[in-house]
Amino acid sequence: MERADYFTAKLEFETDASDVHAARGAGENVIVIDVRSAEAFAQGRVAGAVHMHYSEIAERAPKEIPADADVVVYCWSPGCNAGAKGALEFARLGYRVREMIGGFEYWVREGYPVENADGVHRRPIDPLTGIPRIRTHA
Repeated sequence: MERADYFTAKLEFETDASDVHAARGAGENVIVIDVRSAEAFAQGRVAGAVHMHYSEIAERAPKEIPADADVVVYCWSPGCNAGAKGALEFARLGYRVREMIGGFEYWVREGYPVENADGVHRRPIDPLTGIPRIRTHA
């Protein structure tokens, strides 16, 4: 049972790009928070994400994010720990928070909507991480 407990707990604290995308598509009220720098956020972000650098969470979150919100935080990639820093700050404030493993890198690689100053678009799906969408014609 020790292993089952570990993985149950892990899934309570982590999610991934495909699950976040599916939850949003199903209409679940998930607030996605980009904890990277303002420059990185401007370069590109999960479409609809809120920018809140991890160092600002303690001050801003209680004013801007409902206390009962389901919060998902992300940073750049698996090589970045800003997502964990952001999740820790939300957890200290009592939020239900999960970290999106893979971060923005895997969101982009899986072909989900990306937003920047030019609008919302999708980048090509990386066949190593995402499944190409099959086009059907009516």
